[in-house]
Amino acid sequence: QRLIGFVDDAAEKQGHEAYGYPVFGREVLTRWHTTRVLAIPGSPFSYRSRREIIEGLHISADRFATVVHRSASVSKLARIGHNVLIMAGVVITSNAVIGDHVCILPNTVIHHDALIGAWSLIGSNASIAGGAVISTNCYIGGGSSIMNGVQVGEGSLVGLGSNVIRNVRAKSRVAGNPAKEIIQEKRI
Repeated sequence: QRLIGFVDDAAEKQGHEAYGYPVFGREVLTRWHTTRVLAIPGSPFSYRSRREIIEGLHISADRFATVVHRSASVSKLARIGHNVLIMAGVVITSNAVIGDHVCILPNTVIHHDALIGAWSLIGSNASIAGGAVISTNCYIGGGSSIMNGVQVGEGSLVGLGSNVIRNVRAKSRVAGNPAKEIIQEKRI
């Protein structure tokens, strides 16, 4: 497999190059209908829209690629979904389950029996302990630690460098050591 180029919705990027590769619009997905696709959009500000963006590509599940960096270590007993990016230095141990459409940034460790739900993003240098459950469509900030057996509810965000020692409610934002829910102020 080889990289052909990037797809970006930003018209000002299309027709140019990024890192020496051409940038296309979504029409290339139809033109090259057998090309495999790795779709990994998202940030702490846009992670909740990942599913909508990826499903909006309107391509079948068998077209999605899963890319594992050669320096990552993935147990043969782990299960990895489709449209997954596992970056350099990641360690995934036995019986861990990585759902579809997941991005795991460098040097993160996913311990035994942990579950990473579909559509989630895991930042660099995070540690997800044994039996922890990261539900669907979550964002786990870099340098965070999730204690064994803890569940992070659907659509939640864990801030950078947080230590999660208790379950996190769905659609929550938590941060700190230990992690506590962040109450967002309404702006006028």
